[in-house]
Amino acid sequence: MGGVFATGFGAGFSLIMAIGAQNAFVLRQGLRREHVFAVCLACALSDAVLITLGITCLGRVQAWLPWLEPVMRYGGAAFLIFYGARSLRAAFGPAQALTVEAGAAPAAFGPVLATCLLLTFGNPHVYLDTVILLGTIATRFPGAEFRFGAGATCASFVFFFSLGYGARLLRPLFAKPVAWRVLDLAVAAIMGMIAARLLIGA
Repeated sequence: MGGVFATGFGAGFSLIMAIGAQNAFVLRQGLRREHVFAVCLACALSDAVLITLGITCLGRVQAWLPWLEPVMRYGGAAFLIFYGARSLRAAFGPAQALTVEAGAAPAAFGPVLATCLLLTFGNPHVYLDTVILLGTIATRFPGAEFRFGAGATCASFVFFFSLGYGARLLRPLFAKPVAWRVLDLAVAAIMGMIAARLLIGA
């Protein structure tokens, strides 16, 4: 069953590594070294709650509505293809570089945490990734859904804390636009592979 945990870890890590508003916020907080632990913990715990919701409730709903499983499978694949295409487009779009305001005053804890939670729960992609997509993939492992979910949850903790506390090491790298292009290309490739596995599994 170790393979199920590893699959969950890989699927969760692949989805969460896609750079978005939430990840960029965590990265910036890490670069600024402000409330890093609280921000990383809030993001990881939020993912844990949503992943648990997906692997527990989605299966029951599918048992009541058998037609929902193929709809979710093909819908998830379509979403991944769209997500990958968007990352591919970003890789060849206008150059970007991560910037951090120099000399800015430290932000208060309350507003920082509120912004973090808003970027987490106010983003529909978070629900698509954790509840729907990971919940759908978990149904491929009957009886081992929680092991899959544990792997995906572990991936969230590893990713966010690595991103937050490793940000200082990444500062010179992500000051260069080419780093974002390479990351977007990698995300596009990973999204395409997961979409293919969903379609082949169908």
